[in-house]
Amino acid sequence: MKKMTMLLVLAGVATACVRNPYAATNKVYRRQANAFARQLQAQPAAPADSLPATPYWVGTVNFNLRKPNYVIIHHTAQKSTEQTLKTFAQTKTQVSAHYVIGRDGQVYHLLSDYLRAWHGGVARWGSITDINSVSIGIELDNDGAEPFQDAQLASLLKVLGSLKRAYNIPVANFIGHGDIAPTRKSDPSAQFPWQKLAARGFGLWYDAAVLTDTTAAPFASDSLGRPLPGLTPAKPCALSATTPRICPPPSAPSSAILCKLIRARP
Repeated sequence: MKKMTMLLVLAGVATACVRNPYAATNKVYRRQANAFARQLQAQPAAPADSLPATPYWVGTVNFNLRKPNYVIIHHTAQKSTEQTLKTFAQTKTQVSAHYVIGRDGQVYHLLSDYLRAWHGGVARWGSITDINSVSIGIELDNDGAEPFQDAQLASLLKVLGSLKRAYNIPVANFIGHGDIAPTRKSDPSAQFPWQKLAARGFGLWYDAAVLTDTTAAPFASDSLGRPLPGLTPAKPCALSATTPRICPPPSAPSSAILCKLIRARP
Protein backbone atom coordinates (compact mmCIF):
# COMPACT_ATOMS: atom_id res chain seq x y z
CA MET A 1 0.00 0.00 0.00
CA LYS A 2 2.84 2.36 0.89
CA LYS A 3 4.54 1.55 -2.41
CA MET A 4 1.36 2.33 -4.33
CA THR A 5 0.94 5.62 -2.48
CA MET A 6 4.53 6.59 -3.25
CA LEU A 7 4.05 5.81 -6.94
CA LEU A 8 0.93 7.99 -7.06
CA VAL A 9 2.79 10.85 -5.36
CA LEU A 10 5.68 10.56 -7.79
CA ALA A 11 3.29 10.50 -10.74
CA GLY A 12 1.60 13.64 -9.44
CA VAL A 13 4.93 15.41 -9.00
CA ALA A 14 6.03 14.41 -12.51
CA THR A 15 2.79 15.75 -13.96
CA ALA A 16 3.13 19.00 -12.07
CA CYS A 17 6.66 19.44 -13.37
CA VAL A 18 5.64 19.15 -17.01
CA ARG A 19 6.08 22.57 -18.59
CA ASN A 20 3.11 23.74 -20.60
CA PRO A 21 4.46 25.38 -23.78
CA TYR A 22 1.18 27.30 -24.09
CA ALA A 23 1.23 28.85 -20.60
CA ALA A 24 1.54 32.37 -22.02
CA THR A 25 -1.31 32.03 -24.52
CA ASN A 26 -3.44 30.33 -21.85
CA LYS A 27 -3.13 33.54 -19.82
CA VAL A 28 -4.41 35.48 -22.84
CA TYR A 29 -7.37 33.07 -23.07
CA ARG A 30 -8.27 33.61 -19.41
CA ARG A 31 -7.92 37.39 -19.75
CA GLN A 32 -10.25 37.48 -22.76
CA ALA A 33 -12.73 35.12 -21.11
CA ASN A 34 -12.81 37.33 -18.02
CA ALA A 35 -13.49 40.37 -20.21
CA PHE A 36 -16.47 38.60 -21.76
CA ALA A 37 -17.65 37.55 -18.30
CA ARG A 38 -17.66 41.18 -17.19
CA GLN A 39 -19.78 42.09 -20.21
CA LEU A 40 -22.32 39.42 -19.26
CA GLN A 41 -22.47 40.59 -15.66
CA ALA A 42 -23.00 44.23 -16.59
CA GLN A 43 -26.44 45.79 -16.70
CA PRO A 44 -27.76 45.76 -20.30
CA ALA A 45 -27.19 49.05 -22.07
CA ALA A 46 -30.09 51.48 -22.36
CA PRO A 47 -31.96 51.59 -25.69
CA ALA A 48 -31.19 54.19 -28.32
CA ASP A 49 -31.34 57.83 -27.24
CA SER A 50 -34.35 58.52 -29.42
CA LEU A 51 -36.52 56.15 -27.35
CA PRO A 52 -38.30 57.33 -24.21
CA ALA A 53 -36.37 56.52 -21.03
CA THR A 54 -37.79 54.08 -18.47
CA PRO A 55 -37.89 55.04 -14.77
CA TYR A 56 -35.76 52.04 -13.78
CA TRP A 57 -34.08 48.92 -15.13
CA VAL A 58 -35.75 45.53 -14.76
CA GLY A 59 -33.64 42.40 -15.07
CA THR A 60 -35.48 39.19 -15.91
CA VAL A 61 -34.79 36.09 -13.81
CA ASN A 62 -35.55 33.70 -16.68
CA PHE A 63 -32.50 33.12 -18.87
CA ASN A 64 -29.59 30.84 -19.60
CA LEU A 65 -26.63 30.66 -21.98
CA ARG A 66 -27.16 30.42 -25.73
CA LYS A 67 -26.02 27.05 -27.00
CA PRO A 68 -24.54 25.74 -30.25
CA ASN A 69 -26.89 24.00 -32.66
CA TYR A 70 -24.45 22.76 -35.32
CA VAL A 71 -21.18 20.84 -35.39
CA ILE A 72 -18.78 21.52 -38.28
CA ILE A 73 -16.11 18.88 -38.92
CA HIS A 74 -12.82 19.87 -40.58
CA HIS A 75 -9.49 18.32 -41.40
CA THR A 76 -6.49 20.45 -40.53
CA ALA A 77 -4.57 20.07 -43.83
CA GLN A 78 -1.42 20.26 -41.71
CA LYS A 79 1.34 17.82 -40.82
CA SER A 80 0.77 17.32 -37.10
CA THR A 81 -1.42 18.13 -34.12
CA GLU A 82 1.36 20.28 -32.71
CA GLN A 83 1.45 22.39 -35.87
CA THR A 84 -2.30 22.98 -35.62
CA LEU A 85 -2.12 23.88 -31.93
CA LYS A 86 0.58 26.44 -32.70
CA THR A 87 -1.54 27.83 -35.54
CA PHE A 88 -4.48 28.36 -33.19
CA ALA A 89 -2.28 29.96 -30.54
CA GLN A 90 -1.10 32.80 -32.80
CA THR A 91 -3.24 35.91 -33.17
CA LYS A 92 -1.89 36.58 -36.67
CA THR A 93 -3.56 33.44 -38.07
CA GLN A 94 -7.08 34.58 -37.06
CA VAL A 95 -8.34 30.97 -37.06
CA SER A 96 -9.41 28.63 -34.28
CA ALA A 97 -11.65 25.72 -33.36
CA HIS A 98 -13.25 24.36 -30.23
CA TYR A 99 -11.65 20.92 -30.50
CA VAL A 100 -8.58 19.42 -32.14
CA ILE A 101 -8.38 15.63 -32.31
CA GLY A 102 -5.00 14.09 -33.04
CA ARG A 103 -4.23 11.01 -35.09
CA ASP A 104 -3.58 9.19 -31.82
CA GLY A 105 -7.04 10.07 -30.48
CA GLN A 106 -5.93 12.78 -28.06
CA VAL A 107 -8.58 15.49 -27.75
CA TYR A 108 -7.64 19.11 -27.10
CA HIS A 109 -10.55 21.28 -25.97
CA LEU A 110 -9.27 24.73 -26.90
CA LEU A 111 -12.34 26.90 -26.36
CA SER A 112 -15.51 26.85 -24.28
CA ASP A 113 -18.43 25.53 -26.29
CA TYR A 114 -20.30 28.73 -25.45
CA LEU A 115 -17.71 30.98 -27.05
CA ARG A 116 -17.40 31.69 -30.78
CA ALA A 117 -14.46 30.06 -32.59
CA TRP A 118 -13.24 31.28 -35.97
CA HIS A 119 -13.43 28.12 -38.05
CA GLY A 120 -16.14 28.49 -40.70
CA GLY A 121 -14.89 31.49 -42.65
CA VAL A 122 -17.05 32.74 -45.50
CA ALA A 123 -19.82 30.15 -45.43
CA ARG A 124 -23.53 29.57 -45.60
CA TRP A 125 -26.00 26.86 -44.64
CA GLY A 126 -29.57 27.56 -45.68
CA SER A 127 -30.32 31.06 -44.47
CA ILE A 128 -27.51 31.01 -41.89
CA THR A 129 -24.58 33.17 -42.96
CA ASP A 130 -22.82 33.50 -39.60
CA ILE A 131 -21.95 29.83 -39.08
CA ASN A 132 -19.44 30.50 -36.32
CA SER A 133 -22.09 31.99 -34.04
CA VAL A 134 -24.21 28.83 -33.99
CA SER A 135 -21.68 26.02 -34.27
CA ILE A 136 -18.91 23.97 -32.70
CA GLY A 137 -15.77 23.57 -34.82
CA ILE A 138 -13.87 20.27 -34.68
CA GLU A 139 -10.50 19.91 -36.42
CA LEU A 140 -9.16 16.43 -37.20
CA ASP A 141 -5.39 16.14 -37.54
CA ASN A 142 -5.18 14.99 -41.15
CA ASP A 143 -3.34 16.34 -44.19
CA GLY A 144 -6.31 15.80 -46.49
CA ALA A 145 -4.81 12.91 -48.44
CA GLU A 146 -4.38 10.26 -45.76
CA PRO A 147 -6.94 7.91 -44.18
CA PHE A 148 -8.44 8.96 -40.86
CA GLN A 149 -7.07 6.88 -38.00
CA ASP A 150 -9.22 4.49 -35.94
CA ALA A 151 -8.17 6.04 -32.62
CA GLN A 152 -9.01 9.48 -33.95
CA LEU A 153 -12.45 8.42 -35.16
CA ALA A 154 -13.18 6.66 -31.86
CA SER A 155 -12.46 9.88 -29.98
CA LEU A 156 -14.48 11.90 -32.47
CA LEU A 157 -17.54 9.70 -31.90
CA LYS A 158 -17.22 10.22 -28.14
CA VAL A 159 -16.95 14.00 -28.56
CA LEU A 160 -19.92 14.09 -30.94
CA GLY A 161 -22.00 11.99 -28.55
CA SER A 162 -21.19 14.34 -25.67
CA LEU A 163 -22.09 17.43 -27.72
CA LYS A 164 -25.31 15.88 -29.00
CA ARG A 165 -26.44 15.04 -25.47
CA ALA A 166 -25.36 18.35 -23.95
CA TYR A 167 -26.95 20.63 -26.55
CA ASN A 168 -29.60 18.42 -28.15
CA ILE A 169 -28.08 18.94 -31.61
CA PRO A 170 -30.25 17.46 -34.41
CA VAL A 171 -28.86 14.58 -36.46
CA ALA A 172 -28.84 16.63 -39.69
CA ASN A 173 -26.80 19.41 -38.06
CA PHE A 174 -23.54 17.45 -38.00
CA ILE A 175 -21.97 18.63 -41.23
CA GLY A 176 -18.60 19.28 -42.87
CA HIS A 177 -16.68 22.40 -43.81
CA GLY A 178 -17.19 21.46 -47.46
CA ASP A 179 -20.95 21.58 -46.94
CA ILE A 180 -20.99 25.18 -45.78
CA ALA A 181 -18.30 26.45 -48.16
CA PRO A 182 -18.38 24.07 -51.16
CA THR A 183 -16.73 26.44 -53.63
CA ARG A 184 -13.55 26.81 -51.58
CA LYS A 185 -13.35 23.91 -49.10
CA SER A 186 -13.55 20.12 -49.35
CA ASP A 187 -12.88 19.00 -45.81
CA PRO A 188 -13.18 16.58 -44.29
CA SER A 189 -11.83 14.72 -47.31
CA ALA A 190 -13.57 11.99 -49.33
CA GLN A 191 -11.89 9.43 -47.06
CA PHE A 192 -13.94 10.59 -44.09
CA PRO A 193 -16.45 7.86 -43.05
CA TRP A 194 -19.68 9.86 -43.14
CA GLN A 195 -21.72 6.67 -43.57
CA LYS A 196 -20.34 5.27 -40.32
CA LEU A 197 -21.13 8.52 -38.51
CA ALA A 198 -24.65 8.64 -39.93
CA ALA A 199 -25.27 5.12 -38.66
CA ARG A 200 -24.41 6.41 -35.17
CA GLY A 201 -26.75 9.40 -35.49
CA PHE A 202 -24.32 12.09 -36.60
CA GLY A 203 -25.13 13.56 -40.02
CA LEU A 204 -27.00 12.18 -43.02
CA TRP A 205 -26.22 9.55 -45.63
CA TYR A 206 -28.14 9.02 -48.85
CA ASP A 207 -30.34 5.96 -49.38
CA ALA A 208 -28.73 3.90 -52.15
CA ALA A 209 -32.08 2.28 -52.98
CA VAL A 210 -33.46 5.64 -54.10
CA LEU A 211 -30.86 5.85 -56.86
CA THR A 212 -32.56 3.06 -58.79
CA ASP A 213 -36.11 4.09 -57.89
CA THR A 214 -37.92 5.09 -61.08
CA THR A 215 -40.68 6.73 -59.03
CA ALA A 216 -38.25 9.59 -58.44
CA ALA A 217 -38.94 10.81 -61.98
CA PRO A 218 -41.86 13.07 -60.92
CA PHE A 219 -39.33 15.24 -59.09
CA ALA A 220 -38.06 16.35 -62.52
CA SER A 221 -41.15 18.52 -62.90
CA ASP A 222 -42.57 21.43 -60.98
CA SER A 223 -45.81 21.56 -59.00
CA LEU A 224 -47.76 22.08 -62.27
CA GLY A 225 -46.17 19.10 -63.99
CA ARG A 226 -43.93 21.19 -66.24
CA PRO A 227 -40.41 19.76 -66.87
CA LEU A 228 -37.62 21.49 -65.00
CA PRO A 229 -34.75 22.57 -67.27
CA GLY A 230 -31.27 21.11 -66.93
CA LEU A 231 -32.23 17.89 -65.16
CA THR A 232 -30.52 15.34 -67.37
CA PRO A 233 -28.75 12.19 -66.15
CA ALA A 234 -25.57 13.23 -67.96
CA LYS A 235 -25.17 16.45 -65.95
CA PRO A 236 -22.39 15.89 -63.38
CA CYS A 237 -22.85 16.74 -59.74
CA ALA A 238 -20.92 19.86 -58.83
CA LEU A 239 -20.66 18.81 -55.19
CA SER A 240 -19.99 15.09 -55.53
CA ALA A 241 -16.34 15.48 -54.51
CA THR A 242 -17.09 17.44 -51.36
CA THR A 243 -20.40 15.99 -50.20
CA PRO A 244 -20.55 12.37 -51.41
CA ARG A 245 -22.94 11.34 -48.65
CA ILE A 246 -25.77 13.56 -49.93
CA CYS A 247 -24.72 13.84 -53.56
CA PRO A 248 -24.11 10.35 -55.02
CA PRO A 249 -22.03 9.52 -58.12
CA PRO A 250 -23.15 11.38 -61.27
CA SER A 251 -23.83 8.08 -63.06
CA ALA A 252 -26.76 7.43 -60.75
CA PRO A 253 -30.18 7.96 -62.44
CA SER A 254 -31.51 10.44 -59.92
CA SER A 255 -28.24 12.20 -59.13
CA ALA A 256 -28.86 15.05 -61.57
CA ILE A 257 -32.15 15.82 -59.83
CA LEU A 258 -30.53 15.68 -56.42
CA CYS A 259 -27.63 17.85 -57.52
CA LYS A 260 -29.99 20.43 -58.99
CA LEU A 261 -31.83 20.65 -55.68
CA ILE A 262 -28.57 20.94 -53.73
CA ARG A 263 -27.20 23.71 -55.95
CA ALA A 264 -30.51 25.56 -55.73
CA ARG A 265 -30.72 25.48 -51.94
CA PRO A 266 -30.53 28.91 -50.27
